[in-house]
Amino acid sequence: MTTPSIEFFVGLSEELSNVSLRRNPSNGLRTVMMTFTSLKALERFNSFTQQYQGNLRLIDDEGEISVSPSSLKFIYGGDEGDDLKRVECGFEIGSQEHWDRFLRFMERYAQANGMGYIDKEQQ
Repeated sequence: MTTPSIEFFVGLSEELSNVSLRRNPSNGLRTVMMTFTSLKALERFNSFTQQYQGNLRLIDDEGEISVSPSSLKFIYGGDEGDDLKRVECGFEIGSQEHWDRFLRFMERYAQANGMGYIDKEQQ
């Protein structure tokens, strides 16, 4: 059984802090925004020793999903402005089949990491 993981660098699992799912009502395109409050790749300077392929890898029992982020923002703060506060990684999913597969991954990831789902429209 494969533990669901999210990787920017092969073999280095990151810890997702939050995920936001949106759908554009005019064209039906779905957007995912993943937030990380820290990145092991930066903490361990792996960004200099391992090659970043430009894709985010989502791995679970069904296999690997490789997505190309459409946005990747590093937000810094602190007294000197050099403390990483969070990283926001966004990508779009066009087809229903890919969306369904992504949701199955997120269900497994959430269950393995003690996360829950809240539908803001139903609150």
